Amino acid sequence: MSKLLVKPSGTSGKVHDITPQSAHWGYVGFGLYHLSAGESAAEETGDTEVILVLVEGKAMISGADKSFGELGDRMSVFERKKPHCVYVPNGSNWSATATTDCVLAVCTAPGKGNHEARVITDIGLVERGKGANTRYIHPIAMEESDIADSLLVTEVFTPQGNWSSYPPHRHDEDNFPDMTYLEETYYHRLNPKQGFGFQRVFTEDGELDETMAVADGDVVLVPKGHHPCGAPYGYEMYYLNVMAGPMRKWRFQNHPDHDWIAQRDAG
Repeated sequence: MSKLLVKPSGTSGKVHDITPQSAHWGYVGFGLYHLSAGESAAEETGDTEVILVLVEGKAMISGADKSFGELGDRMSVFERKKPHCVYVPNGSNWSATATTDCVLAVCTAPGKGNHEARVITDIGLVERGKGANTRYIHPIAMEESDIADSLLVTEVFTPQGNWSSYPPHRHDEDNFPDMTYLEETYYHRLNPKQGFGFQRVFTEDGELDETMAVADGDVVLVPKGHHPCGAPYGYEMYYLNVMAGPMRKWRFQNHPDHDWIAQRDAG
């Protein structure tokens, strides 16, 4: 199995615990909890800032000694409702107690202490692409929202039979304004859950070229290169992206062989 494909470790508790050390990179961490009603999770943030995303279900959430009460709205991620999310700075802590069965994502990157703990409320809805390249995006914490030091977080819904993160693009060079170096994780879900999707991670020189069949609950690591996804007919795909690097800006370049698709659609 590819080293870029991370399977969940079980069905309850902390089923993903990806750190910069385990991923062999420098910035992004991703954790995921499956909690039954009444169960709790809590962590110190240390030198990382955190964005908690209630992927599914409801929970009482506190962060940096602030109580935010019960959060959560969608019981299935494929309801496509906007997620309830909380930002927690470095040098503090957070806790969550499930009030229903819930799935809680923990997105982390280096923090600088410039932002206070808060509920993230201004999450929009963006339609991107055309035809079989259409997908729907909730930009939870992209660079337009000044709510984090390093983290860029977004979630994407890809209809059945469509492509996403497409045309293939990369953001693996620290060369602003043309490109920014951003590590990235993809947490995948499929509906119906027995389905599968595909993700290819590849560099233009062929040094890295891996195509993975992703199942419901898998995480794909993108250390560099292009990284498109495909959802077969009959199965819709969701993914939660976490990105971070030296600069909190998202600048990418499309693969030169496939950029014509973006140019045509823009026209």
